Amino acid sequence: MRQRHGAWILAGVLLGTATWASAQAPASLQPLRWQAAELGNHRYLLQVDGPASAVHVVIPWRRRDTHPEQVAVIVTGPDGKVVSNVVRGPISQAEGELVFQAGQAGTYAVYYQPYVSKGRSNYPTVTYAPPRDTADAAWLRKVGADARAWRKLPGAKVLRYEAVDDFDAYTDMERTATPAEMKALLSAHGNEALLLFPESRANPVRMFDALPESWATRGPGGTLSDRVLRGEYLSFQVGAWAPHAGVANLRVSFGDLHDADGGVIPASAFTCFNLGGVDYTGQPFNARMDVPLGRVQPLWMGVDVPVSARPGVYRGELTVSADGVPAQTVPLSITVDEGQAVAHGDDDPPRLTRLRWLNSTLAQDDSVVKPFTPIAVKGSTLGILGRVVVLGRSGLPAQITSRFNERMTGFADKPVRLLAAPMRLLVEDADGVHALASKLAPVVQVDGPGKVHWQAGGTAGPLQGQVTASLEADGTLVYAIALTASRATSLRDIRLELPIDREVAKYQLGLGRTGDRAPDDFRWKWNVENNQDGAWIGTVNAGLEFHLRDEHYLRPLNTNFYHQQPLRMPLSWDNGGQGGVRLHGESARYAVEAFSGPRIMKAGETLHYDIVMRVTPFKTIKPAEHFAERFFHKYGDLDAIKADGANVVNIHHATPINPWINYPFLEPQAMRAYIDAAHQRGMRVKIYDTVREVSDRAPELPMLESLGHEVISSGKGGGFPWLQEHLDGDYIAAWHVPENRDAAVINAGQSRWHNYYIEGLDWLARNMGIDGLYLDDVAYDRTTMKRVRKVLQARREQPLIDLHSASQYNPRDGYINSALLYMELFPYIDRLWFGEEFDYEKTSPAYWLTEISGIPYGLMGEMLQNDGNPWRGMLFGMTNRLGWSPGSDPRGLWSLWDKFGIDKAEMIGWWVHDTPVKTARDDVLATSYVRKGQKTLIALASWAPRKTNVKLAIDWKALGLSAGKAKLVAMPVEGFQPAATFLPGDAIPIEPGKGWLLVVE
Repeated sequence: MRQRHGAWILAGVLLGTATWASAQAPASLQPLRWQAAELGNHRYLLQVDGPASAVHVVIPWRRRDTHPEQVAVIVTGPDGKVVSNVVRGPISQAEGELVFQAGQAGTYAVYYQPYVSKGRSNYPTVTYAPPRDTADAAWLRKVGADARAWRKLPGAKVLRYEAVDDFDAYTDMERTATPAEMKALLSAHGNEALLLFPESRANPVRMFDALPESWATRGPGGTLSDRVLRGEYLSFQVGAWAPHAGVANLRVSFGDLHDADGGVIPASAFTCFNLGGVDYTGQPFNARMDVPLGRVQPLWMGVDVPVSARPGVYRGELTVSADGVPAQTVPLSITVDEGQAVAHGDDDPPRLTRLRWLNSTLAQDDSVVKPFTPIAVKGSTLGILGRVVVLGRSGLPAQITSRFNERMTGFADKPVRLLAAPMRLLVEDADGVHALASKLAPVVQVDGPGKVHWQAGGTAGPLQGQVTASLEADGTLVYAIALTASRATSLRDIRLELPIDREVAKYQLGLGRTGDRAPDDFRWKWNVENNQDGAWIGTVNAGLEFHLRDEHYLRPLNTNFYHQQPLRMPLSWDNGGQGGVRLHGESARYAVEAFSGPRIMKAGETLHYDIVMRVTPFKTIKPAEHFAERFFHKYGDLDAIKADGANVVNIHHATPINPWINYPFLEPQAMRAYIDAAHQRGMRVKIYDTVREVSDRAPELPMLESLGHEVISSGKGGGFPWLQEHLDGDYIAAWHVPENRDAAVINAGQSRWHNYYIEGLDWLARNMGIDGLYLDDVAYDRTTMKRVRKVLQARREQPLIDLHSASQYNPRDGYINSALLYMELFPYIDRLWFGEEFDYEKTSPAYWLTEISGIPYGLMGEMLQNDGNPWRGMLFGMTNRLGWSPGSDPRGLWSLWDKFGIDKAEMIGWWVHDTPVKTARDDVLATSYVRKGQKTLIALASWAPRKTNVKLAIDWKALGLSAGKAKLVAMPVEGFQPAATFLPGDAIPIEPGKGWLLVVE
């Protein structure tokens, strides 16, 4: 996702017999009242009763920006023209004093936060215009600089505050208290260390370094009152302010609520989100909350009102305490109305009932999803789909085998061995090399159909080892290996020895190398500038991915933001820059050695040599389904899309039914109508929704800010004005869509927002009828990806999930291969779309196979950059994607496929050792789509630097055809190939970078 496609589309869309009005914008998008780019988002309107050379005004604007004196103001007259004769008096957060020339009576406007936007439109650099003297010198002399004299001038009357639209408006919670109000508040509560301000969900706390006017004038304390329906989830907040010194370790406890008739809402129904919950892995956690001096800390809470609650007023209290601070109670008064909420109230996002989603454990289990099968356990032998892992006494794999066939469409009778010898963890000291070993074989425990675990304890020379490991049904092995020194020990090295069978180790990617033939010799060292901690090595139908980590691992940010949260160097493997990886090809094995170098361990010191491995492929490819699912990557007229031959529509963000990036909940009627109309036409609809960033339109955003950096990543702030004007400044500005003024912030890599996301997908599948997801560079790991698949599969027979990525192999992203970055997600997605900055012209067939196609991992894909290379693409079953760009048009190829009947053919790739069509060249390759005994489609593509002629070696028996009767016919496809006919044995001319699709029958 370097550039997202999907312009803001407002054209009418035919839905059966109804038509949306032309230029209809989403209901959640309000027209602007003025040109914000010229004047800013905020103004005060003033009434001037008559023309005057100079009028005076003091505007009580109560601003939250910390240095308003450094920001320009623009005054416009009743005619809308800018007034140049303006002089500024004292400017503060509380108020601003102005004198300006009024040429006529009427309404004047003072715009007080004009901004300047530069740079890329999707990642703008926005600053606020500094004050500028525009007044005429003679007028200035006449007005003078004496503020006391200004007060004798005619006065302008302040009418009201306005924003460019309702969304940009400052709320009452953003109108700062004046110094006088703060002084009075402190005078009344001078000895109190912690002041509490109850506030309903209708008024989210927006400021963390200042108090709003409403709090300062009403004072702390009071009852939190609200009303709900039976079964509704009620969220509310208590603002905690430390006026004199920091307050440590806030705690909250709840009591039961009672009504007059003995009804109870139990204390167990309450939670405080800031003090803990359930993390994205399903584990409960507690969070410490301190309040620094002068800061406001909102404590967001919620109560799940039972459906069985009788209507009435329920009263009780909560208690807030902290270290060294007297406990304080907050009275609660909740009125339960007669009605019953639908789904806890979740259909109305602004009511913030969905906050409970943050602690969801939906789909957090060890079940399996299609096509995976339950793990078969026979002692130390563990069987999963197409693969077997045999454990050694160390708990590490002694052997791994794969039964996937080379075609990747089924399984072979004879398995392929991945390992030339058992894996070993070695400790080297002055006495020699010691392998971690246990006297007993590991005992495998079954957690569920999709996961097993085991432990092994043993010694490795002077160190004690404890291995805790697990295998999941998709082929993921996770090892936590703790090595402890019982005494001070000098070590020469601790290393992992991973001997891969030489026949398997054909290709390699990762460790700073793009996908290609595995090198004979290679050495790599740790470097925080690079998002690199492992590699994949293998062949098409057998391979191994590995990553080296420790107990402090945290998923880095990706896609433009790696350096804001880079890889944490593992203390064990990195060892202060001494660690690394060596690759070396031998006759029978391909040696992978992850070393950490010499070190001294103290007595009792423990190092964590954690390893994550994945056995590939994850599943078979399904070419017939792949060719039958024809994507249209753009919001548009459904009848036109269907007429073009597409049957799956990807709805991007910044479209009328999905306007806000990664928050697809604010246009439910329009989205449901579009999806229903697609289903009526036999089409499916997938929507854009990830959690890499979240739109400023998300009503939960102020609450997420209150969680510190659990959800919102820390950063330098900036970006589109809404972010700067309404957030606290410590964030990373993300994607911005100028057409609808959508702005976003980057989320932390792993947080409870993933729980919210899973619940949101379930809501979309149930209520909107979505058929799947379009993922555009993802910020979550396989834990969340598994849940995504489970949720969608529970609601749809065949959900579709496709992953798009721009090439991450660049300095911004730490030179990580997109395939390696996202390989942990591959078991749970259906196709790839790789992507911007992928090079389809100057890279090798091995690069195409391992980095782009997805085939060695059980996926197929499509092309994007410059509309792809259609000839090379067909070697892997790939085209570009209709609707993406004017040049992205696979309809001609679709037509050829249909005429040939490609959905009935068996795909046999050029990489298969006994492929029935060969070229006898490494730079011109052939993939066959065989309808045995009927006809075959041959895809030819060239990497040769010049035009070449190729004679095909065809195994006619394998095709079920007779050479004497056969012809090779090229159907004409505009922009791809002209009509042509060749006979067996003919030299077929091929232009560099191009090829043919030839039907043999």
